[in-house]
Amino acid sequence: MKIQKFPQSCLLVETNGKKILIDPGTLKYKEEYFDIWNSVDIILITHKHPDHCNVEVLKKLDKNIKIYSTSEVKNTYNELDIIVIKENDIIELDSIKIEVVYAIHGYQPLLKGDKEVHENVGYIIDDGVSRLYTTSDTICFRNDYKADILCVPVTGHGLTMSAFEASLYAKEVGAVLTIPIHMDNPMFPPDFDYIREMFDKVNLEYDILENDEIIEIE
Repeated sequence: MKIQKFPQSCLLVETNGKKILIDPGTLKYKEEYFDIWNSVDIILITHKHPDHCNVEVLKKLDKNIKIYSTSEVKNTYNELDIIVIKENDIIELDSIKIEVVYAIHGYQPLLKGDKEVHENVGYIIDDGVSRLYTTSDTICFRNDYKADILCVPVTGHGLTMSAFEASLYAKEVGAVLTIPIHMDNPMFPPDFDYIREMFDKVNLEYDILENDEIIEIE
């Protein structure tokens, strides 16, 4: 499995001959991303916020690329041809199974009105060897999900887990590798010292990837 990190929560997962793009957003978007994003097999969007759904770019992509997301995203961006999914659905991509899982987007007064998220999901990608779980913007919640690789937000501010909750969540999930995401919004800058302190405290294996960096998981 190969993972490329793009800004905020965007990931490109390549495995079993397929390319899966997750949450291609607007923050720090670069034109050089277009050709990469336009070469994928499917796109998974967790929720409607623009930092997870760059509608202007998505409209220009190859129409053969299937886009999966919630009914709230489809209703928000009706110019996109979105295949609606919900919690507990399974997306099959040849030998790859993608589980649609629960997520709770945190609330604070800055999200009043149309910005509030009412429908949010995470995804677990299972290629038969590894399970990669990207949580979406979620606060901590009880679950029995299991994954080898966890991609989890760490900036807190009531909207997502902080590094403290994320470190404990990773242990519950059983992650062999944890990748922090959702760190490019200037309103909510990450505290890298705190992230490392919390992750080290529970002996978590983690990799803080730079934007555009690629890693391979054996």
